[in-house]
Parts: sequence; C-alpha cells; structure tokens
Amino acid sequence: MKNIAITLLALLSMITASQAQDHTALNKVLEQYVKIQAALAADSLEGIPEAAAAIAAASKENAGALPEATVSQAEAVAKATDIKAARTAFKPLSTTLIAAANAQKSKIGRYFEAFCPMADAAWIQADKKVANPYYGTSMLTCGEIRKEL
Repeated sequence: MKNIAITLLALLSMITASQAQDHTALNKVLEQYVKIQAALAADSLEGIPEAAAAIAAASKENAGALPEATVSQAEAVAKATDIKAARTAFKPLSTTLIAAANAQKSKIGRYFEAFCPMADAAWIQADKKVANPYYGTSMLTCGEIRKEL
C-alpha cells in the first residue's frame, strides 16, 4: 500500500512538472508572438524575423510541450519578405498557439484572444485594446476580444 502511494505521488509530481514546463514554454513563445502581432498591427516587419526565429527555437527546445506545427509556422513567418506574406503566415501560427493556450488547464494570464470577422481570423495580444495584425493601421480596431487566455 505504501509503495502504491509513493508511486502515485511520484506520478502526480511528474504530471505537475510537465504541465509547468508546458506553461513556461508557451509563455516564452507568447512573449515573442505578441512582438509579431504588434509589428503587424503597426504595418511593420521590424523585429518579426527575430521574434519568429525565437519562437521556432523555443518550440524545438521544448519539443512535446508545444504543438509540432509551431516550428514550421514560425519559420514561415520569419521568412516572409513583405507585410502581406507575414500576415498570411501569421494566421496558422495564431490558430496553433490559441489552441495550445486553450488546452492549458489554468489561465495563462496577461494575454487575450481577439477575432476579426473581416479577416475571419483570430490572434493573441497582450491587452484588451484591439490591435488588428491582419489589417494594421487601415482597420486597427476591427475585431473584438473573445476572452482572456
């Protein structure tokens, strides 16, 4: 009986540690992701390749903690040579990271899921004031905050 209790405690400890690693890995990626979101909302490519490369690296480093697709999607954003290509590549990365954030057992905090019906796309941002990365300054406030992540 004592051995079973010890085994269960060890298993519970491993699960908790794994969830904490997943949470930390996602937060690390989201710190870079919101830099891309903010740049696109400002109609800029500045800092996007570096932030996207950091997402890819963190995803590789934390394999299993984040969806596998995150690496290739971040690399596609990093390779974008113009704003239109960056926005196009940003959509699947956003979808993947929103799903990863929603899969967390506890709220991440500090981040919000937003949605633009005109772009038919969602994204994550760091505050409640809508800053649309898909239309930038031409329609900066188009969209709504869906929920806190």
